[in-house]
Amino acid sequence: MEWADLTEGAKAVLEQTRNMKNDQIQIVEFEVGFENNYGEGDNQYKVSIQEDDYENLKRFTKENEYGDKYHMARNKNIVKIILLENEKIPDNLSEFPVFRQYKFDYLQKNEETQTEEEQPEENEDDQQ
Repeated sequence: MEWADLTEGAKAVLEQTRNMKNDQIQIVEFEVGFENNYGEGDNQYKVSIQEDDYENLKRFTKENEYGDKYHMARNKNIVKIILLENEKIPDNLSEFPVFRQYKFDYLQKNEETQTEEEQPEENEDDQQ
């Protein structure tokens, strides 16, 4: 299977495993059914990962012609895709951070954090 055969959602996920490839293992988590707009103005783009994107990724990781080796694991609608180094899953996988998350609960956590940061702090001098 070649890159051109991938769906847009599958490409979005795989690009994240390749963007910062270095000596570390790369992990991307996504939720099947995830949709979100990123960026602003002319730089805005949409990431949508649906069931057909998952099936596409599953096929690509098995038939990849580019030499990279991947492992994919699915639990309900949450999928982890791991770019492997040395073609094996490390024993201490939980020690590696997730590089990118396309999940609704992760999106909500980020929005809550941003909302908290945007709220002005009350200054004691203002309370006279």
